[in-house]
Amino acid sequence: MSTDVVEETAMSDHRKLGRELGLFDTDPLIGAGLPYWMPDGATVRHALEEYIRAAERRAGYRHVYSPVLGKRELYELSGHWQHYSDDMFPPMSLGAEQVVLRPSLCPHHAVIYRSRGRSYRELPLRMAELGGMYRSELSGVLGGLTRVRAIQLNDAHIFCTLDQVADEAGAALEMIRRAYEALGIAPARYRLSLPGPGGKYVAAPELWRRSTALLTDVLDRSGLPYEAVEGEAAFYGPKIDVQVADGAGRESTLSTVQVDFHQPERFDLHYIGPDGARHRPVMVHRSIIGSVERAVAHLIEEHGGAFPAWLAPTQVVVLPISGAELARAEEIVRRCDDLGLRAELAGPDDGSLGARVREARLVPYQAVVGAREAADGRVALRLRDGRRLDPLPVGDALARIDARVRAHSPDLWDAA
Repeated sequence: MSTDVVEETAMSDHRKLGRELGLFDTDPLIGAGLPYWMPDGATVRHALEEYIRAAERRAGYRHVYSPVLGKRELYELSGHWQHYSDDMFPPMSLGAEQVVLRPSLCPHHAVIYRSRGRSYRELPLRMAELGGMYRSELSGVLGGLTRVRAIQLNDAHIFCTLDQVADEAGAALEMIRRAYEALGIAPARYRLSLPGPGGKYVAAPELWRRSTALLTDVLDRSGLPYEAVEGEAAFYGPKIDVQVADGAGRESTLSTVQVDFHQPERFDLHYIGPDGARHRPVMVHRSIIGSVERAVAHLIEEHGGAFPAWLAPTQVVVLPISGAELARAEEIVRRCDDLGLRAELAGPDDGSLGARVREARLVPYQAVVGAREAADGRVALRLRDGRRLDPLPVGDALARIDARVRAHSPDLWDAA
């Protein structure tokens, strides 16, 4: 690796940037792999979670909550205990019972599905949750937000008929495409992750064959280029992994789509078909942004802290040139608050106008208010990309910013 690449990678390392920008940090007293979020980082996280929940609601998902603990028997039934226990925290004894911090949300969602009888008319049933899960990662592999022990996962499970699988998996890939566009990121590649020699996989050759054929068909129909890679499958089935790469070219999985025949069988899931008989649903696992932690890590590195406007901790900074414009600037901040825009005031006490502009270099919109703008009820916008706009009426300027933010547009303004 060249010296230039090493320096560029160090500059874009999310661990370094995250601390410098006051987004997140760690403390040995809390523990390795357990980062905490500062106010600006929490704002980014909330915006990302709100985007995902809204996108899922529009796509027909119903949101649930489930506990971060479960009895050991739950994970024995799902197969996690047999195939995944090395990555799970040890059980905790509560009287005669043993409970475990969950390594996955899917067993809980399977239990919610079977909590009452289901009809074919309810399918596909799309169940989503932004939920916590825990992995007993070794201390040597922990780092920043990419490898942590406490994970907030954007997870969903679609219970559907066999005939519905391809459409549901294809729709999930389209949701991923739209999310990446809004986030201003691009996949490095699509991977069909298959079992490999020596792995701990469910021994069900026919189910693996059917699942692999379905996902291969979905990828072929989507027209997306992909590579089939052995040894990367989940223990219960193959998956489509959407890979992203950091500045050094290191890949990680951000989004996944999986087809699962195994857990519906283990949990004896069924629905009543139009023939009045019991039928087994297929379970499609789907994650649009994967873990919130890994998604934010990638966004920090991809954008260097200059997030898309809808995601930025501060979206508008208002800059009165002198104390005479301070009252007008405060009014603009209040109007931003009324619209739901995240705005801050940087007044003359914070330094010269040039210094304040430099300090706010990562803020998407800088609203400068001089004597003429204050008198005319206007504002002069400076965009983060260097563009300077002619003064606009305050209401028009804020309405256009608000429209961009609400549309989750990666662009700051109309094309120049």
